[in-house]
Amino acid sequence: MITPGTHVRIARPSLDLGAAERFYVDGLGLAVLWRNNEPEPGKHELLMVGPADGGWHFELTRDPRNPLAPSPTVDDLFVVYLGEPPDEALVERLLARGGSRVTAHNPYWDEHGVTIADPDGYRLVLCSRSWG
Repeated sequence: MITPGTHVRIARPSLDLGAAERFYVDGLGLAVLWRNNEPEPGKHELLMVGPADGGWHFELTRDPRNPLAPSPTVDDLFVVYLGEPPDEALVERLLARGGSRVTAHNPYWDEHGVTIADPDGYRLVLCSRSWG
């Protein structure tokens, strides 16, 4: 049964786990929860990032023998509800760590925040609204 305390993992490929770490950890401020840079044969390189005590995390994967190119669409979004306008220093930090500011496909996100593409092209929305 799924409950409010159920943990969630979102996994997706990355061509450069170092660039992903700079963006999500150094830029956004998430923690490295686990990393595997030297996989056993048949396994992937992994980088798990998320809030240190959170109930969710990103698992970014890379198969060094057969890298899978990310194929994000303009509507593949990771939305963070800040409850206030995004701090410009946070936006600048994300841009300095490999992000690119983009126009949202859905104008709602431009009205209520900032959209930044990560180094693999997936979109992070820093939303000024609160959830709930």
